[in-house]
Amino acid sequence: MRLAASTCAADRLITPSSSVPRRRPRWLPAVAAIGGIALTAAAGTWQLERAHEKERLQQTYDRGAADAPSALSAVSADAEQLRFRRLQVTGEFVPQAAVLLDNKVLAGVAGYHVIMPLRIADSPKYVLVNRGWVAAGADRSRLPDVRTPAGSVTVVGIAVLPGRFLELSGAETGGPVWQNLTIERYRRRMQLDIQPVVIEQHNDTGDGLVRSWSRPDFGIAKHYGYAVQWFSLCGLIAFLYVFFHARRARSEKDTEDSVPSGLD
Repeated sequence: MRLAASTCAADRLITPSSSVPRRRPRWLPAVAAIGGIALTAAAGTWQLERAHEKERLQQTYDRGAADAPSALSAVSADAEQLRFRRLQVTGEFVPQAAVLLDNKVLAGVAGYHVIMPLRIADSPKYVLVNRGWVAAGADRSRLPDVRTPAGSVTVVGIAVLPGRFLELSGAETGGPVWQNLTIERYRRRMQLDIQPVVIEQHNDTGDGLVRSWSRPDFGIAKHYGYAVQWFSLCGLIAFLYVFFHARRARSEKDTEDSVPSGLD
Protein backbone atom coordinates (compact mmCIF):
# COMPACT_ATOMS: atom_id res chain seq x y z
CA MET A 1 0.00 0.00 0.00
CA ARG A 2 2.83 2.43 0.86
CA LEU A 3 4.54 1.70 -2.50
CA ALA A 4 1.32 2.30 -4.40
CA ALA A 5 0.79 5.63 -2.65
CA SER A 6 4.36 6.75 -3.54
CA THR A 7 3.79 5.82 -7.17
CA CYS A 8 0.56 7.84 -7.30
CA ALA A 9 2.35 10.84 -5.76
CA ALA A 10 5.13 10.63 -8.36
CA ASP A 11 2.55 10.44 -11.15
CA ARG A 12 0.94 13.62 -9.88
CA LEU A 13 4.29 15.45 -10.06
CA ILE A 14 4.47 14.82 -13.83
CA THR A 15 2.46 17.60 -15.37
CA PRO A 16 0.81 17.13 -18.77
CA SER A 17 2.93 19.95 -20.26
CA SER A 18 6.18 18.02 -19.61
CA SER A 19 5.17 15.28 -22.01
CA VAL A 20 4.17 17.68 -24.84
CA PRO A 21 7.05 18.75 -27.16
CA ARG A 22 7.68 22.46 -27.45
CA ARG A 23 6.41 24.01 -30.67
CA ARG A 24 8.35 26.81 -32.33
CA PRO A 25 6.55 30.15 -32.63
CA ARG A 26 4.40 30.39 -35.73
CA TRP A 27 5.98 33.75 -36.62
CA LEU A 28 9.57 32.43 -36.66
CA PRO A 29 9.59 31.02 -40.25
CA ALA A 30 8.06 34.26 -41.56
CA VAL A 31 10.72 36.38 -39.85
CA ALA A 32 13.52 34.11 -41.12
CA ALA A 33 12.12 34.21 -44.66
CA ILE A 34 11.75 37.99 -44.65
CA GLY A 35 15.32 38.38 -43.35
CA GLY A 36 16.72 36.01 -45.97
CA ILE A 37 14.80 37.70 -48.78
CA ALA A 38 15.92 41.17 -47.68
CA LEU A 39 19.57 40.10 -47.34
CA THR A 40 19.82 38.30 -50.69
CA ALA A 41 17.92 41.06 -52.52
CA ALA A 42 20.28 43.68 -51.07
CA ALA A 43 23.33 41.64 -52.09
CA GLY A 44 21.97 41.20 -55.62
CA THR A 45 21.22 44.92 -55.90
CA TRP A 46 24.74 45.78 -54.72
CA GLN A 47 26.24 43.49 -57.37
CA LEU A 48 24.11 45.19 -60.03
CA GLU A 49 25.33 48.60 -58.87
CA ARG A 50 28.93 47.37 -59.06
CA ALA A 51 28.30 46.09 -62.60
CA HIS A 52 26.88 49.47 -63.64
CA GLU A 53 29.85 51.22 -62.05
CA LYS A 54 32.27 49.01 -64.00
CA GLU A 55 30.31 49.68 -67.19
CA ARG A 56 30.76 53.41 -66.65
CA LEU A 57 34.49 52.87 -66.14
CA GLN A 58 34.68 50.85 -69.36
CA GLN A 59 32.86 53.59 -71.25
CA THR A 60 35.26 56.16 -69.79
CA TYR A 61 38.21 54.04 -70.93
CA ASP A 62 36.80 53.63 -74.44
CA ARG A 63 36.14 57.36 -74.76
CA GLY A 64 39.59 58.20 -73.45
CA ALA A 65 41.27 55.83 -75.89
CA ALA A 66 39.39 57.39 -78.80
CA ASP A 67 39.72 61.05 -77.81
CA ALA A 68 42.51 63.36 -78.84
CA PRO A 69 45.19 63.56 -76.13
CA SER A 70 44.98 66.26 -73.49
CA ALA A 71 48.13 68.02 -72.34
CA LEU A 72 49.30 67.08 -68.86
CA SER A 73 50.69 70.08 -67.04
CA ALA A 74 52.74 70.36 -63.88
CA VAL A 75 49.69 71.40 -61.85
CA SER A 76 48.80 68.78 -59.25
CA ALA A 77 45.88 66.75 -60.60
CA ASP A 78 43.20 64.47 -59.17
CA ALA A 79 43.74 60.82 -59.97
CA GLU A 80 40.08 60.05 -60.71
CA GLN A 81 39.81 63.00 -63.09
CA LEU A 82 42.79 61.77 -65.07
CA ARG A 83 41.95 58.09 -64.95
CA PHE A 84 41.59 56.51 -68.43
CA ARG A 85 42.13 59.84 -70.17
CA ARG A 86 44.48 60.01 -73.13
CA LEU A 87 47.30 62.34 -72.16
CA GLN A 88 50.27 63.96 -73.82
CA VAL A 89 53.24 65.22 -71.85
CA THR A 90 56.67 66.54 -72.76
CA GLY A 91 59.75 66.26 -70.59
CA GLU A 92 62.91 64.28 -69.89
CA PHE A 93 63.18 60.71 -68.63
CA VAL A 94 65.13 60.00 -65.44
CA PRO A 95 66.69 56.52 -65.91
CA GLN A 96 68.31 56.56 -62.45
CA ALA A 97 64.85 56.34 -60.84
CA ALA A 98 63.52 53.55 -63.07
CA VAL A 99 61.67 50.54 -61.66
CA LEU A 100 61.22 47.15 -63.32
CA LEU A 101 57.91 45.49 -62.52
CA ASP A 102 58.51 41.73 -62.39
CA ASN A 103 56.39 38.79 -63.57
CA LYS A 104 55.08 40.40 -66.75
CA VAL A 105 54.60 37.66 -69.34
CA LEU A 106 54.13 38.40 -73.03
CA ALA A 107 53.54 35.60 -75.55
CA GLY A 108 54.80 33.07 -73.00
CA VAL A 109 58.05 34.96 -72.33
CA ALA A 110 58.81 36.33 -68.87
CA GLY A 111 59.83 39.96 -68.63
CA TYR A 112 59.40 43.32 -66.97
CA HIS A 113 57.40 46.50 -67.39
CA VAL A 114 59.72 49.49 -67.42
CA ILE A 115 58.39 52.22 -65.10
CA MET A 116 60.33 55.47 -65.41
CA PRO A 117 59.64 59.01 -64.19
CA LEU A 118 59.42 61.79 -66.73
CA ARG A 119 60.26 65.27 -65.50
CA ILE A 120 57.60 67.54 -66.94
CA ALA A 121 59.13 70.33 -69.02
CA ASP A 122 59.96 73.57 -67.20
CA SER A 123 58.80 72.25 -63.82
CA PRO A 124 59.97 70.21 -60.80
CA LYS A 125 56.97 67.88 -61.25
CA TYR A 126 57.21 64.30 -62.50
CA VAL A 127 54.85 61.70 -63.90
CA LEU A 128 55.46 57.96 -64.01
CA VAL A 129 55.44 56.37 -67.45
CA ASN A 130 55.03 52.67 -68.17
CA ARG A 131 57.29 52.66 -71.19
CA GLY A 132 56.54 49.07 -72.18
CA TRP A 133 57.72 45.48 -71.88
CA VAL A 134 61.22 44.04 -72.08
CA ALA A 135 62.27 40.38 -71.91
CA ALA A 136 64.00 39.21 -68.74
CA GLY A 137 66.61 36.92 -70.32
CA ALA A 138 67.89 33.55 -69.15
CA ASP A 139 70.04 34.95 -66.33
CA ARG A 140 67.70 36.71 -63.93
CA SER A 141 70.63 38.18 -62.03
CA ARG A 142 71.44 40.36 -65.05
CA LEU A 143 68.90 43.08 -65.68
CA PRO A 144 68.05 43.94 -69.30
CA ASP A 145 69.49 47.02 -70.96
CA VAL A 146 66.81 49.61 -71.58
CA ARG A 147 67.48 52.30 -74.17
CA THR A 148 66.25 55.69 -73.04
CA PRO A 149 65.85 58.68 -75.34
CA ALA A 150 68.07 61.56 -74.30
CA GLY A 151 66.78 65.09 -73.97
CA SER A 152 63.21 66.22 -74.44
CA VAL A 153 60.66 63.60 -75.45
CA THR A 154 56.90 63.62 -75.91
CA VAL A 155 54.87 60.73 -74.48
CA VAL A 156 51.30 59.93 -75.47
CA GLY A 157 49.29 57.33 -73.60
CA ILE A 158 46.43 56.38 -71.29
CA ALA A 159 46.45 57.43 -67.63
CA VAL A 160 45.86 54.46 -65.32
CA LEU A 161 45.97 53.80 -61.60
CA PRO A 162 48.15 50.99 -60.28
CA GLY A 163 45.93 48.00 -59.63
CA ARG A 164 45.08 46.40 -56.32
CA PHE A 165 47.14 43.44 -55.24
CA LEU A 166 47.73 41.05 -52.36
CA GLU A 167 51.13 41.16 -50.71
CA LEU A 168 52.39 38.37 -48.49
CA SER A 169 54.94 40.69 -46.91
CA GLY A 170 55.00 44.39 -46.18
CA ALA A 171 58.76 44.58 -46.68
CA GLU A 172 59.88 46.85 -49.52
CA THR A 173 62.60 45.84 -51.92
CA GLY A 174 65.71 47.97 -52.08
CA GLY A 175 66.58 47.24 -55.73
CA PRO A 176 65.12 48.33 -59.06
CA VAL A 177 63.01 45.16 -59.44
CA TRP A 178 59.62 45.49 -57.77
CA GLN A 179 56.79 43.01 -57.53
CA ASN A 180 54.09 45.67 -57.28
CA LEU A 181 53.78 49.41 -57.66
CA THR A 182 51.83 52.07 -55.80
CA ILE A 183 52.15 55.81 -56.28
CA GLU A 184 52.65 56.42 -52.58
CA ARG A 185 55.38 53.76 -52.28
CA TYR A 186 57.26 55.17 -55.25
CA ARG A 187 56.94 58.72 -53.94
CA ARG A 188 58.24 57.67 -50.54
CA ARG A 189 61.14 55.67 -51.97
CA MET A 190 62.34 58.10 -54.65
CA GLN A 191 61.39 61.36 -52.91
CA LEU A 192 59.97 62.79 -56.12
CA ASP A 193 56.93 65.02 -56.56
CA ILE A 194 54.87 62.91 -58.97
CA GLN A 195 51.41 63.07 -60.46
CA PRO A 196 48.98 60.45 -59.02
CA VAL A 197 48.71 58.35 -62.21
CA VAL A 198 50.87 56.19 -64.46
CA ILE A 199 50.82 56.82 -68.21
CA GLU A 200 50.82 53.69 -70.37
CA GLN A 201 52.91 54.90 -73.28
CA HIS A 202 51.41 54.26 -76.74
CA ASN A 203 53.66 56.20 -79.09
CA ASP A 204 56.97 54.82 -80.32
CA THR A 205 60.16 56.56 -79.21
CA GLY A 206 62.62 54.19 -80.89
CA ASP A 207 63.64 52.41 -77.68
CA GLY A 208 62.86 48.82 -78.74
CA LEU A 209 60.32 48.24 -75.97
CA VAL A 210 57.12 46.34 -76.69
CA ARG A 211 53.92 48.27 -76.06
CA SER A 212 51.11 45.76 -76.43
CA TRP A 213 48.41 47.05 -74.10
CA SER A 214 45.20 45.08 -73.84
CA ARG A 215 41.86 46.53 -72.90
CA PRO A 216 41.38 46.12 -69.12
CA ASP A 217 38.96 43.47 -67.90
CA PHE A 218 36.57 45.39 -65.71
CA GLY A 219 34.82 42.24 -64.44
CA ILE A 220 31.34 43.33 -65.55
CA ALA A 221 30.17 39.81 -66.38
CA LYS A 222 31.36 38.59 -62.98
CA HIS A 223 29.17 41.08 -61.13
CA TYR A 224 26.14 40.24 -63.28
CA GLY A 225 26.76 36.56 -62.55
CA TYR A 226 26.87 37.19 -58.81
CA ALA A 227 23.68 39.27 -59.06
CA VAL A 228 21.88 36.39 -60.80
CA GLN A 229 22.99 34.01 -58.04
CA TRP A 230 21.78 36.29 -55.26
CA PHE A 231 18.43 37.01 -56.90
CA SER A 232 17.96 33.29 -57.62
CA LEU A 233 18.55 32.52 -53.95
CA CYS A 234 16.11 35.29 -53.02
CA GLY A 235 13.45 33.75 -55.25
CA LEU A 236 14.14 30.29 -53.86
CA ILE A 237 13.65 31.48 -50.27
CA ALA A 238 10.36 33.14 -51.21
CA PHE A 239 9.16 30.03 -53.06
CA LEU A 240 10.06 27.66 -50.22
CA TYR A 241 8.32 29.84 -47.65
CA VAL A 242 5.12 30.04 -49.69
CA PHE A 243 5.25 26.30 -50.46
CA PHE A 244 5.72 25.13 -46.87
CA HIS A 245 3.28 27.74 -45.52
CA ALA A 246 0.60 26.53 -47.94
CA ARG A 247 1.31 22.89 -47.14
CA ARG A 248 1.08 23.55 -43.41
CA ALA A 249 -2.20 25.44 -43.82
CA ARG A 250 -3.62 22.59 -45.89
CA SER A 251 -2.48 20.04 -43.31
CA GLU A 252 -4.14 21.98 -40.49
CA LYS A 253 -7.37 22.25 -42.50
CA ASP A 254 -7.35 18.50 -43.17
CA THR A 255 -6.86 17.87 -39.45
CA GLU A 256 -9.79 20.10 -38.58
CA ASP A 257 -11.99 18.41 -41.17
CA SER A 258 -11.13 14.97 -39.78
CA VAL A 259 -12.29 15.82 -36.24
CA PRO A 260 -15.85 14.46 -35.63
CA SER A 261 -18.39 17.23 -35.18
CA GLY A 262 -19.50 15.85 -31.84
CA LEU A 263 -16.02 16.46 -30.38
CA ASP A 264 -15.86 20.14 -31.22
